Amino acid sequence: MSQTKLARTYIVRGRVQGVGFRYFVEKTANALGVRGHAKNLDDGSVEVYATGTRAQLSELAGMLWKGPPFSDVRGVEESEAAMEQRSRFQVQR
Repeated sequence: MSQTKLARTYIVRGRVQGVGFRYFVEKTANALGVRGHAKNLDDGSVEVYATGTRAQLSELAGMLWKGPPFSDVRGVEESEAAMEQRSRFQVQR
C-alpha cells in the first residue's frame, strides 16, 4: 500500500455547527494520524483540511459522513488541496 501523503479539503454540509462536529473530526483525525484542521464557515458548513495517506483520508471521509451524535450530515464535498506542513490536527476558530 502506498504511503504517499495526499492533501484534501472537505466541505461538510448539514447540521454540523453547534453539535461538536469540529472536535469529533479532531479526535478522529488524531486517532488516524491525519494532520490538518477543521473550521466553521459562514454558510453553516464545516471545512476540513487533511493530509495523510489514501487509506487514512478514505477512513476520515467515511467518518465525516457519520459525524457525532446530534449532527445531521447532508453532504461531503471532497477536493484536492495543496500540501501544507502541519504538525497535528486542530480545531480552528
